[in-house]
Amino acid sequence: MDKGIKKVRKSINQRKKVRGTASGQNATKQMLSSSFPQEEEKHGYSPVFTDDTGLSKRKSVRITGLTIKGILSAMLFFAAALLFQTDSELLSEPKKWTTNTLTEEFPFARVNQWYQESFGAPMALSSQSSDKGQALALPVSATVSESFQANGTGIMLSPENETDVSALKGGVVTFSGNDQEHGKTVIVQHADNSKTVYGNLSSIDVHLYQFIDNGQKVGLFNPDAEHKNVYFAIEQNNSYVDPVQVIQVDDRP
Repeated sequence: MDKGIKKVRKSINQRKKVRGTASGQNATKQMLSSSFPQEEEKHGYSPVFTDDTGLSKRKSVRITGLTIKGILSAMLFFAAALLFQTDSELLSEPKKWTTNTLTEEFPFARVNQWYQESFGAPMALSSQSSDKGQALALPVSATVSESFQANGTGIMLSPENETDVSALKGGVVTFSGNDQEHGKTVIVQHADNSKTVYGNLSSIDVHLYQFIDNGQKVGLFNPDAEHKNVYFAIEQNNSYVDPVQVIQVDDRP
């Protein structure tokens, strides 16, 4: 029994020696290979070492930034919801400011005008002309078939033939599509924060958020049995004004 145990122990010791020798040889080979120049170094190139630490750090920072933005967005959403659920008088002013901020239309045309006055050139997406010194004219050459007093919001113009519908002033298109009341409609916002509305169009030639010039074509009107009049309105300070008072027009029926 003792002899068998001694043989097993001797065999184990021999295996350990063999493994130690092999590992030492591998280490020596690695040291020698690192001390001699590599193929890239022979040809004048430095060896390339890859380090994934910086990449992983950048990914970690990116993920952290997105997480923070998500948390802040959620906090803002719940804060706004809580604000509108509270009836405290102390929060009446913040509630009013929040409501105006969320519902008021962004003043694209005013920002464009400020940009031109500040930097001496229009924004890249805007038109190149200015409305200063240019006389206002009706969107179509026609007589007024329905007055502002009768309509309540605008006037009706009745062209006899197919005609282009032109913008009263330069600005940015804030609506371009079908309206329940006036069919194909275009709304243009101007630098003074006023708006002009062109309704009952046969076709539309501008798109949403497009910057347009004074007198630029916004659509086409072709009178037919269903639509005989072009609807035109001017809105200032959230209320409609009589276009006849703004433009010298022929209001004879």
